[in-house]
Amino acid sequence: MPKTAREKLLGAAAEEFYAHGIHATGIDTITNRAGVAKKSMYNNFRSKQELVATYIEARHQQWLDLYARRVADTTDPKERCLAVFDAYLDHAGADYPEGFRGCGLQNVAGELPNDDPGRAIIRTHKREIEQMLEQEIARIPEAEGDAPHLAELLIFLLEGAVQLAGLEGTTTRLIHARALAADVIGAL
Repeated sequence: MPKTAREKLLGAAAEEFYAHGIHATGIDTITNRAGVAKKSMYNNFRSKQELVATYIEARHQQWLDLYARRVADTTDPKERCLAVFDAYLDHAGADYPEGFRGCGLQNVAGELPNDDPGRAIIRTHKREIEQMLEQEIARIPEAEGDAPHLAELLIFLLEGAVQLAGLEGTTTRLIHARALAADVIGAL
């Protein structure tokens, strides 16, 4: 089935925003890459800000889908915690035409003012991941009520690894972070 103009625009924006940033990417670049008329942009998105917000939501959903695939066949809370790291590894291993640059959401957050609605969406996404970890850790009897602390430790480990992996352009730090997380979870 052929893609709609909206899908083409969002796909082009996702590639450009990830590779070059939201401020460095203009509407003309997006419409040219999408192969649609500029008018299509404004028929589908009221503004670039709305396109950025849609990109953020789509990126969040992509990660949720990766995580859902990773946990589909397991109910073990320890495996489900590690699946968070695996979903990030899956995302990092995607085919980025200009290379892996870390967390696309963190990259966007770094370009937005503190009061921008996009940053609120990103904060919500990051909190949701930490809450997933906390819920799974709470299901481990040996965690003995320490789920918030351990979830915070794992999210720090994960986010730090993603940032370093993005700087280095490889998944090595994410692989190491997953191994460290497995050690922490395995010690419970």
